[in-house]
Amino acid sequence: MKNIKRFVSAAVCASLLAMSAFTACDSRQELIIYNWGEYIAEDTIAKFEAAYPQYRVIYRTFETNETMYPNLDNTYDVIIPSEYMVCRLINEERIQPLDMSMLPNVTSYMDPMFNNMTYSQDAELSAEVLDYAIPYLYCTVGLVYDANRVDIPEGTTDPAIIWGALFDEANAGNVGMYDSMRESIGVALNYLGYSINSLNDDELAEAMQLLIDQKTNLNPTYGVDNLKDKMASGEMALSVAWSGDHIVMLDRIAELGGNDDIDLRFVLPEGSNYSVDMMCIPSNAANYEGAHDFINFMYDPDIALENCEYVGYSTPNVAARDMLDPEISGNVYYYPTEEIFSTLEVYYSSSEYEERYAEIWNTVKASA
Repeated sequence: MKNIKRFVSAAVCASLLAMSAFTACDSRQELIIYNWGEYIAEDTIAKFEAAYPQYRVIYRTFETNETMYPNLDNTYDVIIPSEYMVCRLINEERIQPLDMSMLPNVTSYMDPMFNNMTYSQDAELSAEVLDYAIPYLYCTVGLVYDANRVDIPEGTTDPAIIWGALFDEANAGNVGMYDSMRESIGVALNYLGYSINSLNDDELAEAMQLLIDQKTNLNPTYGVDNLKDKMASGEMALSVAWSGDHIVMLDRIAELGGNDDIDLRFVLPEGSNYSVDMMCIPSNAANYEGAHDFINFMYDPDIALENCEYVGYSTPNVAARDMLDPEISGNVYYYPTEEIFSTLEVYYSSSEYEERYAEIWNTVKASA
């Protein structure tokens, strides 16, 4: 046994020495990317490293803006939070201004619509967002439901009708909710007829109780990526969903060989949320130039097309959108008109929002 151990030990040492030698010979610069799970095409990183051989990418993921935020004391070169978190990070000086001269693809291909969008309740801050962050993908928040099991009147945009299915005890055990405070509290507020950015004590208390009652009486499944699989497999009948997740669910059903018993549809309530996930560079980033190279690469039209098709979310790259299947690019749930956008809200951000919404969500999750 000792001889075997000595042989294994020697082999391990040799392996470690080889790895050390390889690391020492690898003169590439590290580029650390922090992105949402399942939010980039499978070969994008390999293609980037082939196009920019001076970089070695370290790729890490998070599930929500709120789980990302506490990790920002670590060093990342590119992070991809949503617009309300971007606003918070600007206020806290956690991200740094971009050099647009290093982003020619963005200048050429970003939809000018994003220059005029609202990103914050603070008009001055809203106007600064694109100095710090570049839209990667965007979406709306609506309901995905199996039309064979849940009845939503066709053409309705009434949030009380659409979201009401999530709180109907007839759907107990079949409901999916995002494990994200802004989305879930926003759904409750929108259902009750209030702004998804309410700070009114009575309205927030009503929304909290609604979510507690839902948890008690309907036993919803909380999550993010897991909800897509459960909807595609028929384990659940309805779920809160970003518009891009609907496409992913349909793709997964097709990958499983199709299922005529499942008819997944997406509907967008008036007053719901639109969200823009944005590429930005933390203030403590170690590779400022590499971060710009990565952001610019992601705006190559072919790369942008691959990513929006893989992820299922909407691309802000006009050249990539022109290459999409017209059934996708012409769908107003995925690419809303200005009229539809005018009925939706972004999530506002401030220390008061973060504290009060976090307290509500923690109370909901801790309830029996």
